[in-house]
Amino acid sequence: MAGWRLLLTRPQEDCVLLAQTLAAQGVFSSCMPLLEIAALEEDATQRALILDLDRYQAVIVVSKPAARLGLALLNRYWPQPPALRWFTVGAASAAILQECGLDVLHPQSGDDSEALLRLPALQTALARLPARVLIMRGDEGREMLAERLRTMGVTVDYLPLYRRCLPQYPTGELLRRVSGERLNGLVVSSGQGFEHLRTLAGAAWSELARLPLFVPSPRVAGLAQDAGALNIVDCRGASAAALLAALRDSPAPAVH
Repeated sequence: MAGWRLLLTRPQEDCVLLAQTLAAQGVFSSCMPLLEIAALEEDATQRALILDLDRYQAVIVVSKPAARLGLALLNRYWPQPPALRWFTVGAASAAILQECGLDVLHPQSGDDSEALLRLPALQTALARLPARVLIMRGDEGREMLAERLRTMGVTVDYLPLYRRCLPQYPTGELLRRVSGERLNGLVVSSGQGFEHLRTLAGAAWSELARLPLFVPSPRVAGLAQDAGALNIVDCRGASAAALLAALRDSPAPAVH
């Protein structure tokens, strides 16, 4: 595992934390955030959804930014949160909500939409129809989760809280970083993160597409395959533990 030299592309704070975890395992990494979180300005739609929170049987929070921004909105309008079930895709988002006293459940094995849908507590919460679920997220994402819930007869509403923007970098910076630091692997944590990677790569994508690309789910793996990535590793989760497990199972290519 020590032979890996990875480009990390998560938002800045998450990049730094992941880099520290990897360094403790002897893995070199370089942080180049390709996702910048920009909170959406509160509007009438957000207010209406949060004020109607007690109409839902469950709230699903899909990311750490959604957890932080959703809590801020909740605290503005609900001094005492209504009694309903809270769920997250991963443990990190759950921890943010738990710190504020919410009873939160998340999958213990896997941190993707499929693992969440298999969670018995979620199935129980939605067993009696009509059931309603509110998904706190960015301005896009987790469409498959909503589609699966709707096939179960569940009404799903989205509460968008932020957008993920591509930070500004000089032309050619991505290839210069990969070449200059002799990186031999790329890591993305979402479909949008991959799209930003490809956009920033520009004409250099055909060269970078040959590098091992670590992705968090089959959906993102499909996006990468369609875009011409040649060496895709599905970590089956976006956590540091999932990435480390994938690195242990994947021999590092030689660094030139």
